[in-house]
Amino acid sequence: MRRFVTGAAGFIGSNYVRHVLATSDDEVTVFDALTYAGSLDTLAAVLDDRRVTFVEGDIIDRTAVGQAMPGHDVVVHFAAESHVDRSIVAPDAFVSTNCDGTNVICDTARRLEVGRVVHISTDEVYGSRLTGSFTETDPLEPRSPYSASKAGSDLIALAYGATHGLDVVVTRSSNNFGPYQFPEKVIPLFVTNLMDGHKVPLYGDGLNVRDWLHVDDNCAAIEAVLQTGVASEIYNIGGGHELSNLELTNKILALFGVGSEMIEPVEDRLGHDRRYSIDTTKIQALGWQPSSDFDANLEATVQWYRDNEAWWKARR
Repeated sequence: MRRFVTGAAGFIGSNYVRHVLATSDDEVTVFDALTYAGSLDTLAAVLDDRRVTFVEGDIIDRTAVGQAMPGHDVVVHFAAESHVDRSIVAPDAFVSTNCDGTNVICDTARRLEVGRVVHISTDEVYGSRLTGSFTETDPLEPRSPYSASKAGSDLIALAYGATHGLDVVVTRSSNNFGPYQFPEKVIPLFVTNLMDGHKVPLYGDGLNVRDWLHVDDNCAAIEAVLQTGVASEIYNIGGGHELSNLELTNKILALFGVGSEMIEPVEDRLGHDRRYSIDTTKIQALGWQPSSDFDANLEATVQWYRDNEAWWKARR
C-alpha cells in the first residue's frame, strides 16, 4: 500500500511514519511545508529508507497536492496549525491551513478516487466539560481559533463523505506527548526550560485538566482506524490519564529533583478550557488499548529530550 501522509515532518506525523515503517512493508510519501514546527531533522533516521519519499509542499496549494497525491491508496492527513496560543494572536493561518487545506486534500482525494482519507483532529473541538466525558456524537463547542478551525476542518472532511461518497474517517485525540514534540508545547517546554535552569510558566491556578496520550499509542490507534474503522465515522482516542496542569508540572519537577520553587505562575490563557475528557469506547471496540504506565512514558520522554539536546535547541 502507498500512503500519502501530510504534515509528516511534524511531531505526530513523523512518529506515525516511523510506526508504519516498523510495522508494515508499505511505502510512504511525506508531504510537508516544513514550517517552523516541521523539519527534515525529525525524519533523519528514515529518509534513507527506500520506502520513503519526501515532497515539500503546502496543503493549501492545489497544484502541488494534485501533482504529489496520484498513485496513493490512502491519505493520512496530519498537516495543521496546532498551537492554541499562536491561534489567539494570529488566527488567519489556522483558518487557512486547517480549513482550506483540508478542503484541498479531500477534494483532490475525491478526484483521484483515493481509497480512504484519515483526518486527524483533536478533542479540543468539543470544548470544556467539568464532569463526564465527550462521546463522538456530542455537539462541537470550540472555544479558541485553533479548535474552531479544527472543528471546521472535521466538518469539511465529513461533508466530502456525505456529498461525494469519499471514504473519510476522523480521529480526535487527547493531548499527545513523546519524542520530537516542538518545544512550544507544555511537556517539552517545561522539560527544556528545566534543562536550561529556567522556571516553568504555569497558567492561572494550574487546575485545568487534560488527558495525556503517548504518541505511540495514538499512532497505533490511527492505524486501527485506517485498517478497520467505518467510513464517515469519528473515533475518540484518549490515554485515560487525566491530570491537572499542576499535577503534571509536579511530576516533571520531581524527575528533575526540584520543587515548586521552579514554578513561575503566569496570567491565564484567554478562553482557557477547564477540562477535556473523551470517551474511548468506540476506538477500543477496534481492539486498541492505550499504555497503562503514564509515569514511565513521561520519564522516557524526559530522557529523550536529555539525549537529544541538539534537536530541541535548534528549535528554540
